Amino acid sequence: MNFDNLLISQKDDVLIISINRPNNLNALNTKTLSELKNIFSNIKNNSKIKGVIITGVGNKAFVAGADIKEFINYSVNQAIDLSESGHNVFNLIENCSVPVIAAVNGYALGGGCELAMSCHIRIASSNAIFGQPEVNLGLIPGYAGTQRLTQLIGKGLAIELLTTGENINAEKAKSIGLVNNVVEQEELMKTCLKLLNKINAKSLLTITSIIKCVNHFYKKEVDGYQTEIEEFGKCFSSEDFKEGTNAFLEKRKPNFKGK
Repeated sequence: MNFDNLLISQKDDVLIISINRPNNLNALNTKTLSELKNIFSNIKNNSKIKGVIITGVGNKAFVAGADIKEFINYSVNQAIDLSESGHNVFNLIENCSVPVIAAVNGYALGGGCELAMSCHIRIASSNAIFGQPEVNLGLIPGYAGTQRLTQLIGKGLAIELLTTGENINAEKAKSIGLVNNVVEQEELMKTCLKLLNKINAKSLLTITSIIKCVNHFYKKEVDGYQTEIEEFGKCFSSEDFKEGTNAFLEKRKPNFKGK
């Protein structure tokens, strides 16, 4: 596929998506959201993809926010539509059937921080900066930033960051649980690929189930505990379960097929 605002490449079974608007610090606009939606709507049907990395082009920004110039004159209804669109795209990422890592290589502000939070794992370069500065514009986050930030770092810290609009550096983000790890920028992609390779050595069926169970913990309309019971039971019908248990008993490495 060819996109206007995304660069797509593949390293073995890992899809690498780079937001490609460096002259705008990779700011999210509606076109970029639409292209992300296109990709994540089709990943489930692509057996050649076992993991995804999202990053930004250049060494300054992951995504430095939404494209303010695009929506500054929106009406209330247009703004609601924009927010719903962002929610839909980021929900696709959060519920992706393969692990998605945000390789945060610089500024991750506003919609960029929200994009990173929709990914399952966040690895940041040492120069990364995080924040939800919408309050400085007389706005609140519109792509589920109030919800995911609270889930990740807790109510008190989330309200502090959201109401002050202050940015935090990568080490602070790690200390409060917003990112998993911090590395030097030249090691960022290598670290993300290494982590996905470790995950991808496991059964993709179980990885998908784990993502589903963890996500259901945060969904009020479903019982995450019941989801775990059902997904646990499904594992027993898979070839990977038989391979994994036999490999354990035979003291060898399992060869999972994702079946």
